[in-house]
Amino acid sequence: MVSIRIGRPGTQRFGATKTDDGPSDDVHDVRDRPGDQRDSLGTRVVEEGERTVGQAGARGPYARTPARRAEIVRAARDSFAERGYANASLRDIAERAGITHAGLLHHFRNKDELLAEVLADRDREEWQQGLDTVDSPDRLGPYLAELLGRHQRAPELMRLWIELAAAASRPDHPAHAYFADRYARSRAQFTDGFPDEAARSGLREGVSPESAAILFQAVLNGLQLQWLLDQDLDIVGPVTDFVRLLFGPGDGGSRAD
Repeated sequence: MVSIRIGRPGTQRFGATKTDDGPSDDVHDVRDRPGDQRDSLGTRVVEEGERTVGQAGARGPYARTPARRAEIVRAARDSFAERGYANASLRDIAERAGITHAGLLHHFRNKDELLAEVLADRDREEWQQGLDTVDSPDRLGPYLAELLGRHQRAPELMRLWIELAAAASRPDHPAHAYFADRYARSRAQFTDGFPDEAARSGLREGVSPESAAILFQAVLNGLQLQWLLDQDLDIVGPVTDFVRLLFGPGDGGSRAD
């Protein structure tokens, strides 16, 4: 059985430090103290009952709960997909999530952090779908066709992912470690699906699992970039053709028409 993992449920996150969207008096700085707990983004967790610096007693505490963060991420994903990253605002995202702008800023410091979490959330979601769906080479082609079709229905998210991945190629970019780790783990998880000679025999002769893993990522990313440049381009047919080329006759599923 070949285990294909698309993305992964990452443990590493990234984000910027500047504050975006809104007057400075809406941003309540939470000062660091010895022993402060931080979340995966490096932001100090606001404990229940704690008030922020400069906050009047009339305002209540902001509990940083996973459920609330998930609601904000879903709202941001919808806003980015509908309006584009540049035109989306934190105030619009907060309204969609049913909280105040100031409340949103206690979960995410700026729009860059939200974008990072939206894309990481999509990675985790697709990773799990890949595990649930693809249990053999025969299932890989149809799954990738469905995956690309879903990405085509949200072109702005596709564009944002490609732009951020390219920008993260700079070693000093805050997302560099995230993307380097993501690609490395994706390659490792792909090759782990070929633990012995019997499994490796499913690949086309002369193609190693290590090479196949690199080609796999290159084809997916390259097809999506080409489609963003020409949205009349068929990329579903080529991805299923690639799977047939990768696994040889009899594997990889039939081409989607």
